[in-house]
Amino acid sequence: MTTSDLAQVLFTSPLQPSDDLSPDKIRTAIDDRLCSCDGDAAGCAAFVAQEAGDHPESFASRMRWALTAVATAYGR
Repeated sequence: MTTSDLAQVLFTSPLQPSDDLSPDKIRTAIDDRLCSCDGDAAGCAAFVAQEAGDHPESFASRMRWALTAVATAYGR
């Protein structure tokens, strides 16, 4: 999966930027979320698209956070 794919999965997780996040917590959250989507990242992508439409004011900042968190957790 690409950094963007992983960020979309993290975006849909319950983690928040204000949480005390370690790389392990980020990877675990992504793994848990993928398991709940039966390993289908497309399901997470659909939720991301819905959130972008429903909450455009917070979408960009949360996606930036997700991209940065994934880069930190996976060293990409």
